[in-house]
Amino acid sequence: MKVLIVEDEKELSNSIVQYLRQESYVCEVAYTVREALEKVALFDYDCILLDISLPDGNGLKILESLKQESKLEGVIIISAKNSVDDRIKGLNLGADDYLTKPFHLSELGARVSAIIRRKRFDGKNQLMFEEISIDLLGKNTQVHGKPVELTRKEYDLLLFLLSNKKRVVSKNAIAEHLSGDEAEIFDNFDFIYAHMKNLKKKLHDAGCHDYIKTVYGLGYKLEA
Repeated sequence: MKVLIVEDEKELSNSIVQYLRQESYVCEVAYTVREALEKVALFDYDCILLDISLPDGNGLKILESLKQESKLEGVIIISAKNSVDDRIKGLNLGADDYLTKPFHLSELGARVSAIIRRKRFDGKNQLMFEEISIDLLGKNTQVHGKPVELTRKEYDLLLFLLSNKKRVVSKNAIAEHLSGDEAEIFDNFDFIYAHMKNLKKKLHDAGCHDYIKTVYGLGYKLEA
């Protein structure tokens, strides 16, 4: 799962990144409205943490842009302002939650997880696809009720395919989802092929049918 942190307080943004990466999220940071607008125009995110007061303007401009483009990112406003007007305006523009500074990182992490479950998985804590079961809270996978040990990238890859089941996902989309804006530095998709090969082998060895189909020239699709 990929999160964008829009926060100009570098000490706070670094703390958020460190905590969320420990929780297996891919994190990117923008320190200004301009940087954030560039990122949301180029990439899709599962959740955006958005400060309102930024050096070059009001963070609500980013919410307005998301609404105009009909993008589906979950948004949590994080701000020192405890104004009811700011909160109402942000929620009316499409924000999903509002968290006032200072806050505990564990609470932020819980809210991020809840929003992603609600946005991507209808609020479910557990996903089922044929014989595959994924516990979103425990971040573990089972096949036929038995645990399958996946790496973080393999787990994220399976979850991404499952959240887009029956749709073709391109190699570019997978690269961005697994590595964020670092995907731009890769010359090829060898790392995707390696993760995909390992994921399919582990699922097969656990007795799972091969539901991950290669769509040549396009990408991959998960379907029964």
